[in-house]
Amino acid sequence: MENFTPPAEFHLLFFPSISGNKQLLFIAFFLLYLTGILVNCSIIIVIYHSQPLHSPLYLFLCNLSIVDILYTSVNIPKLLDMLLFDQNTMSFNQCFTQLYFFGQCTSTEDILLFTMAYDRYVAICKPLHYHSVFSGNNCVKIIVSIWVSGCVNSLLFTTAVSKISFCKSNRIEQYFCDAKALLKISCTGTKFFYIALHIEVIIFGLFPFLCTVISYMKIIRVILCMKSKDGRKKSFNTCSSHLTVISVFYGTVLFTYMMPQASHLVELEQALSVLFTAVVPVLNPLIYSLSNNEVKKALIKFKV
Repeated sequence: MENFTPPAEFHLLFFPSISGNKQLLFIAFFLLYLTGILVNCSIIIVIYHSQPLHSPLYLFLCNLSIVDILYTSVNIPKLLDMLLFDQNTMSFNQCFTQLYFFGQCTSTEDILLFTMAYDRYVAICKPLHYHSVFSGNNCVKIIVSIWVSGCVNSLLFTTAVSKISFCKSNRIEQYFCDAKALLKISCTGTKFFYIALHIEVIIFGLFPFLCTVISYMKIIRVILCMKSKDGRKKSFNTCSSHLTVISVFYGTVLFTYMMPQASHLVELEQALSVLFTAVVPVLNPLIYSLSNNEVKKALIKFKV
């Protein structure tokens, strides 16, 4: 078998057709990044200082905000560097470091959203067991397990991608080091990658998604059977924001990574990647703050 030397650096190609509008794009993405950081930090601070929000659900929401802060911080600063200083290169080690942290954030958010769905299931369908299932010690164990699982999964996935030989080109048609974009310039070593990819899709994609869907099917059935109109409204309010976040997360992931690889779809893929990695982390806290009455009340009190 022929030996291939990995490229010393990769060249990132982001929307070649908009080269004349880089300053405007820099301002837009900088404001988007700043908004995401401020809004997610606000959610964490409000939950920390609001006693009524000291519950497992909002502990998970704080961790979701932390993940969203990391999400944007992994990718957007490099994009800003590209737009302002035309620094489109990234070393091999930098690329795989970014790939690792991006994968870690994706895996952690996936498991975290599933855990939040299970939290709502127990709270609404098994209320008598809620405090035993989500006790203080159990919540700490769950949070640690979520972050460790995300780290381990990302390490295995990044290792699988690192086994690929890149001999076609060193140009990545993306604004960050993305596995799908790297696969386009690969020539050998993809077998281990596809094995790892199939395992990841089942364990961290299909299984959490199906469990989340089943949980909400049971939740909706219980809510519809409630006799109290106020009880139905309160239960629905606590679930609607989470359902919206789940729909946005899985929808953007599916559209981004299930799209067939084709040269004429490159800019569409990049636009979806921007939505997935830059816009969604900003939308998550806004959805929770606008759809959840308890969060809105806490925000109003905190402002006062």
